[in-house]
Amino acid sequence: MGEPKTSPLCARHAGAAKRRRCLPRSKEAMEGGDIGSEPARGKVEGGEEEGGEKESACCAWAWGAGTEGQLGVGGAKDELSPRPVRGLGASTSGISHIACGGAHAIALTGDGNVLTWGRGTCGQLGQGELRNCLEPSPVKSLKCFTISHVSAGWNHSGFVTDSGCLFTCGDGSFGQLGHGDRQSCSSPREVAFFASQNVMQIACGMRHSLALIKGPSGDVVFGFGSGKHGQLGVPADGVSKSFDLPKVVHHFENDSVETIYANGDNSTALAANGQLYIWGRGFSGRLSACVPQTVSSLRFSQVALGWNHALALTDSFTISVVRRVPLLDGQRVVHIAAGAEHSVLVTENGAVMTWGWGEHGQLGLGDTLDQTSPQVVNIGETGSLAQTRFRVFCGSGFSLALLNHSWF
Repeated sequence: MGEPKTSPLCARHAGAAKRRRCLPRSKEAMEGGDIGSEPARGKVEGGEEEGGEKESACCAWAWGAGTEGQLGVGGAKDELSPRPVRGLGASTSGISHIACGGAHAIALTGDGNVLTWGRGTCGQLGQGELRNCLEPSPVKSLKCFTISHVSAGWNHSGFVTDSGCLFTCGDGSFGQLGHGDRQSCSSPREVAFFASQNVMQIACGMRHSLALIKGPSGDVVFGFGSGKHGQLGVPADGVSKSFDLPKVVHHFENDSVETIYANGDNSTALAANGQLYIWGRGFSGRLSACVPQTVSSLRFSQVALGWNHALALTDSFTISVVRRVPLLDGQRVVHIAAGAEHSVLVTENGAVMTWGWGEHGQLGLGDTLDQTSPQVVNIGETGSLAQTRFRVFCGSGFSLALLNHSWF
């Protein structure tokens, strides 16, 4: 009959349901959740395979660095071209979002469950063990919760429930788990600091994390973990380089924060009015900033952070932060992603294009060459691209494309 829905973690919260908001999921679990600017899409209708197994219309392909299983294709080697990710199509509710970290990934299903795979030696997979996993596997201790948002950092992970609780796991050596210590953990542990607050999003960077809180008094962003390069948005006091408890990030000029992002030693926040704030190490030609600073007078709808670069999608569906990405021939861009030093976009006609660092095959072009301009990736799926849509996600040296025929 399968695993029971109650784990020690669930039982602990169920016994304190009146005092806390981390409520276990009901039998009528919500189908999907709010993913900031990447909303869960709910259930996806599937068909029957020859063997009678239900197969969702949602599929994923991965390519690039794969020596620690982060591609989820069942092997542990680099792949120069897209390969199908195992096990994700079997979810009857579909996959609503994928988060990619240093060498691991997290998939969020439409009904609020999570699967993880890749490097797990710091406990970042949340499966209670310190080992790698070559294929997507469920995080059993979270099965009794409806997860609405996930994020993957270099070696840590974050999970937000639909009731506003935050759980983290993995490497905690810089305080990036937010538990008030520098301990690592291999199973998701609730961040007690936010026990009485409503967490909406988590963003995990190299060794730091951001959390977005929504409440009656407005939006508040918190930072915790390493702040050596200003990525926490907390002015340095000359002594503390990292914080193991969340600290408030100021300087948003009363803007309502819509989405938060973190990667490498950089952080960004996108306001509801499209204003973009950046802080942290900074990019080529820009000085580092320890407090949020606006980037441009343009208004943006999506952001993708790399280690040394960033992409931002304007309301007119063009990419620009310092300058516009060339050689797109006027094509409208609908989705963007950034790895450590490579970029991926999706055009309105469904084409996936990559450029940047290609040493591990993360551009998906069948070789290990770098590219200075966007190149079309052959995903290999059947049917007309005009009738299909992808969303793309990047880890440090790998890429994933998630397909669903009903998006956009």
